[in-house]
Amino acid sequence: MEKFPFSYKPDFPDWQQKLLYWADQTQPFLAYFQGNQYPYPENPFEHLLFTGNQELKEAEIWDDSLKIQKVGIIGYDFKNRLEKLESNNPTLIPLPDLCFFQPQISLCIHEEEVHSKTNLSLSFWQQVEAISLPKVNTSCQINPLLSKEEYIESVLKIQDFIKEGETYELNFCQAFTGDFVNWDPISAFHKLQKLSPMPFSALFKAKTQWLISASPERFLTKKGRKLIGQPIKGTIHRGSNQKEDLANKSDLLASEKERAENLMITDLTRNDLSKVSLTGSVKVDELFGIYPFPRVFQMISTVSSILKPGVGFEEIIQATFPMGSMTGAPKIRTMKLIEELENFKRNWFSGAIGWIDEQGDFDFSVVIRSIIADLEIKKLYFGVGSAITSDANAALEYEECLLKAQVLLEVLDGKSKN
Repeated sequence: MEKFPFSYKPDFPDWQQKLLYWADQTQPFLAYFQGNQYPYPENPFEHLLFTGNQELKEAEIWDDSLKIQKVGIIGYDFKNRLEKLESNNPTLIPLPDLCFFQPQISLCIHEEEVHSKTNLSLSFWQQVEAISLPKVNTSCQINPLLSKEEYIESVLKIQDFIKEGETYELNFCQAFTGDFVNWDPISAFHKLQKLSPMPFSALFKAKTQWLISASPERFLTKKGRKLIGQPIKGTIHRGSNQKEDLANKSDLLASEKERAENLMITDLTRNDLSKVSLTGSVKVDELFGIYPFPRVFQMISTVSSILKPGVGFEEIIQATFPMGSMTGAPKIRTMKLIEELENFKRNWFSGAIGWIDEQGDFDFSVVIRSIIADLEIKKLYFGVGSAITSDANAALEYEECLLKAQVLLEVLDGKSKN
């Protein structure tokens, strides 16, 4: 805990919840990360809380010489700044492509202890203890933007593009939207954590805009000069008992379709990492790893490399963003097709959220299984998707999307009209 030298043991009830409400009530920016102690390759997110009032300018985000902590989101549509691409589909909530802040308070939570980067006064803890936990609402009527029939029609179009050689695999997403009068993002996050604790859970606030995330997927982490990407491709539901669970796990591992999907995105990740890494240093540490989550098994591969000397955060993002698991392959042509086929602007969905430390090390997850809300305009949305290949069954892909949406619908007490 040398990065967080000051230690505290709060001795009042609900202190973790009260910390979040204190941050919300006093700061325009907060980010809360929780890895839920998952046995994840290269470890899950640390348990961290960052709060602050200083939004970073874009030049400051990319300036590695500043040696400061930076916390934030890179939206999917930042792709348009990296390649000759466009995003002209309807915007569900207007959001910035880049949103980062410099924390004033940085906390690492370990069991019943809080470790802080700065000394926190007694009055700080008194303020937190005095917070009243509100009576809250997480309900919201949810509407799908795509019918099942429209979804299936789009999948068949994608398979035509595949036959024509335009793409090999395309991650096609659909959105669900909601309107509310009162809605509490912190309670929604806690509810999501209870229903589906994930290795890359995150809560992010930028003024009135919020992200509530239970992501199973890491985008990239940097440790010294080691760079690690962990694409997920391949999903099957958990069984209702141990025997069924083991059978489903075996079915996922044996599925030629799922392995082909995963291999394509693993190769794409290797290619992306090679642009900024030493020749010959890119390697696949694990291929087709099957990992259990509360409701599904996922197929995860781990790719690592050693960065070339002098490569900074901006160059890494230019080489690797967006993550191949949310686009498909080949990446640029497939992103153009995604824009043509989808009916909403992804914005923060399928982007990346994380933090960078003073030494330039970082950890970012993929923004999936996530609710994005604006408390001022009183709207929210979430996206779900799956990889479409030549042998994909459109009806089964639709069911996979609903499986991914299920926990978010439960958090919102909402039912899709489909």
